[in-house]
Amino acid sequence: MTTAPSKWTVSDIPDQSGRTVVVTGANSGLGIATVEALAGAGAHVVLAVRDPKRGEAAAAGVDGSVEVRRLDLADLSSVREFAWNWRGGLDVLINNAGVMNIPESTTKDGFETQIGTNHLGHFALTNLLLPRITDRVVTVSSGAHRIGGPYIHFDNLNLTGEYTPMKAYGQSKLANLLFTLELQRRLTESGSSVRATAAHPGYAVTNLQSHDASAVRRLLMRVGNRVMAQDNKAGALPTLFAAVQDLPGASYVGPDGLGEMRGAPTLVGRSPAASDPAAARHLWTLSEELTGVTYPQPATVDAA
Repeated sequence: MTTAPSKWTVSDIPDQSGRTVVVTGANSGLGIATVEALAGAGAHVVLAVRDPKRGEAAAAGVDGSVEVRRLDLADLSSVREFAWNWRGGLDVLINNAGVMNIPESTTKDGFETQIGTNHLGHFALTNLLLPRITDRVVTVSSGAHRIGGPYIHFDNLNLTGEYTPMKAYGQSKLANLLFTLELQRRLTESGSSVRATAAHPGYAVTNLQSHDASAVRRLLMRVGNRVMAQDNKAGALPTLFAAVQDLPGASYVGPDGLGEMRGAPTLVGRSPAASDPAAARHLWTLSEELTGVTYPQPATVDAA
């Protein structure tokens, strides 16, 4: 009689002592669960948050080495300040922060808020920190990358005149995967050992659902949260798996259950639109133009 292989959990995270990790959007939801797991495994974890007071309150409950730094991904000046103030090396950057299905609005720099926060802010942050990063970049996407077209509206990235909350969210999550694809191509081309991976949590309870622009969707999500969703600790497992396991570059991790809604982390597929190298390059070029941030020389051996 054979024994079925055990499911991957936080207890399978290798010792992270001596490693430094940045987690964006780290004061609640998937972010704080990610922080707790990595700090518990010995890493020094930086909570990169928009509201330092809330970040400090969250950090106070974490057992391990943590610190809080301000980062507003909807403000490129804040992104630049965070990166400019970084000293020393950085093993892992986890691009976790995000907004979902919110009413139409813009960032400080004039971008539609979902593409501006979920993609462009993380695009700028990653490239500004890349000379410091020595292991990998993990970007949190969503099964919603399959909705909203699915394609990038290159001629109208802000969806001006055609905005709907779900279309904008789906576009931003598709952008996360195209960003990972092109980042890995560039890393490989430059001979860097740094890897770009992506993950999605399935259906997990977070505070994102409470900000949905639709009262009907908010009600449906409250019901779904009680009946179907997994908690934030389970939802963070794909991100953690993508951050610490020995995976190929451009890997995409999600839950192994029905419809990738819940379950243990495993490698999952992405949509054809999220696998298009031409679209990935086009998005990268456009993102450089919009943010003024370009691909740097990534870290090689030592980040002083």
